[in-house]
Amino acid sequence: MKIKFFQLIDWTMLLCVLFLSATGIFFIYSSAVNQQGVLVTKEYSKQIVWVCLGLVLLIAAAIYDYRNFERYISIVFGVLIILLILTRIFGKTINGSKSWLGIGDFGIQPAEFGKIVYILFLAWYFHKTEETSQRKRFFGALGITFFTMLLILIQPDLGTASVYIPIFFFMCFAAGIPLRYILGCLAFGSLTVLLAILPVWQDQIAGHTYALLSILTVKKIRVLFTVGFGAIALVGLLGMIFFRHNKYYYWITFASAIIFGALVCSLGVTKVLKPYQIQRLIIFLDPYTDKQGAGWNIIQSKTAIGAGGFFGKGFLRGTQSHLRFLPEQSTDFIFSILSEEAGFLGGFTVFFLYFILMGRMILIIRRVTNHYGYYAASGILGLFFFHFMVNVGMVMGVMPITGIPLLFLSYGGSSMWTAMVCVGIMMSINYRHFAFMHQD
Repeated sequence: MKIKFFQLIDWTMLLCVLFLSATGIFFIYSSAVNQQGVLVTKEYSKQIVWVCLGLVLLIAAAIYDYRNFERYISIVFGVLIILLILTRIFGKTINGSKSWLGIGDFGIQPAEFGKIVYILFLAWYFHKTEETSQRKRFFGALGITFFTMLLILIQPDLGTASVYIPIFFFMCFAAGIPLRYILGCLAFGSLTVLLAILPVWQDQIAGHTYALLSILTVKKIRVLFTVGFGAIALVGLLGMIFFRHNKYYYWITFASAIIFGALVCSLGVTKVLKPYQIQRLIIFLDPYTDKQGAGWNIIQSKTAIGAGGFFGKGFLRGTQSHLRFLPEQSTDFIFSILSEEAGFLGGFTVFFLYFILMGRMILIIRRVTNHYGYYAASGILGLFFFHFMVNVGMVMGVMPITGIPLLFLSYGGSSMWTAMVCVGIMMSINYRHFAFMHQD
């Protein structure tokens, strides 16, 4: 099929990408200028190279027929698993995490590029199992997701691993998985995290002992409740077997199994994550309880955003970044710098561009007729939505600090190329929809 370039490119999406990437370069440059006006890093020049190469990857992904991925994505996914294992063994340790694989200054972050592979593989799985029962499809997809995330969590890279969760839920919803499975899984995960963080919250943030939390902090009481809910789940299961037409047993088993599983798994979370690591995740609830430590980032970020006002202080006139008060300011907290120097107006512009970009993705999802493309596009939308919501929420102090970059704006080649390729795949899906319709 002959490629018609001007029809291939979604110009609305491309303009959003170009504007966001250019904005990112400007504020990465600003983040590198100190109080004396001296440029202390050359990150902005590297970002320019990564943006240019990323645009090449975007065009290449758009030109390539995404339907061909189905032929070999299972092999590519196998390679990803091997790379994640090698990264844990031989990876370079940066900020306490073995998430980079490479030689010298050159390296890649397999977990970052793995998001694309995971989306395309899960889309393949859902497409190939459309005639299978929804229960088997769901638990198969859950197993794939859990295993992939586990390999990333042991690096450990909690931020990157967390991105796989919304992708999974978005794609499950697109695949027609019953809501009770999706909501049950979401409730189990949320409750597990909640049960794991409540004791730390009580000790290090609330500063007050609550009798109700003795269920989690007193070993004997916790064991009693765990065994109790496990027994209820077992009784409910037996009721389901002997009284098949009674739905009450189903819901009793469903609810009690979620609570039992969360009580057990939350212990595993507390074994993997130390109390100080959990504190970093929940410090946004009251950053002033450790304002010189875990709460420092949030306090300085909120100060920068508030200082910007409506129009901002002006480009290169911010104080928080130039005084080096914001750690990881060119990556995780790039939106803080933008808000201080460009104000509410600049922040709103970024919001608007993301709204347009994701709006176009939704339109593509609604019109695509190929099931594989439909699943893949839904996963890409989940990726962009989560990155945007969590990063912006993080710098505003309403979400945990997880180290998730703001796509196209944050400094970094891996995240830039991942985002560019994803947009290219969306364009390929959009273009092949029209080609498919014309052939009919």
